[in-house]
This record gives sequence, structure tokens and C-alpha cells, in this order.
Amino acid sequence: MGNLRSINGRSINGTSEDRRREPRTDIDLGLTVWGVDTRGDRFLQETRARDISLSGALLVGLDAELRSGDVIGILYAGKKARYRVVWVRHSGTSDKVQAAVHRFAADECPWKELLAEEHKDRETTASSSAPETSH
Repeated sequence: MGNLRSINGRSINGTSEDRRREPRTDIDLGLTVWGVDTRGDRFLQETRARDISLSGALLVGLDAELRSGDVIGILYAGKKARYRVVWVRHSGTSDKVQAAVHRFAADECPWKELLAEEHKDRETTASSSAPETSH
């Protein structure tokens, strides 16, 4: 029998269930986003990415009105990639927009090297804090 979930993504016993297929890195990353908004107007703006992975990110502080399914471009460290908007919500404190985005598989992840460094740093920290065993 499978797990029963409520609409908010929590299982019946109240624990949170994460369906992501890859790890996320909590970071505050400056980048450039461009595309066409819901009114058909082109936009180009500096914004921030948080909670990044090889295949996606959470963009915060967007001025452009976007909707699920829109395609946008992201530029980071001189590398570009196309992303599809998964969901959008308005920030509770301002007129800014948050958007979860998923990278097109054909495009290389612009922050791939940054994630590799983060992973390497975590492994180094974990191995240096592991207790030594005597033989």
C-alpha cells in the first residue's frame, strides 16, 4: 500500500515528504534573468537564486510577472541556460515575485562548478570531523 499524502505534501502521519531527485544547496546567488512576461513584454533584470541544484532553482525578487510553463533565460558567471517556470508566487512583503524553475536538459547548468565546489567542501569537512579509528 502506498503512502497517503494530503494536498500540502505532508504524509498522513505529519512528516514532510521531499520528492526532489537531487540535493539542493541553500545559497544567495546573484544572476541575470530575461524572457517575456505575461503581458508579452520583454524583460531583463538582476535577481537572486536560492535553493539551487543542477536542474533548478528558486528565484526571488523578480519584477516580471511570470506564469507556470513560461521559458526564461538565466545568465550566471558568463554561462547561459534556458529554464521552464514550474510555479510562481508573490512575496508577502512586496510586489516581488518568487519562481521555481527547472533547467532544459539540453542546456548545461550555469552553476555546475559552484555546486561541485560546495560538494567537495562538504566532503572535506565531513572527513576531517570524522573520528579516527585505531587498528
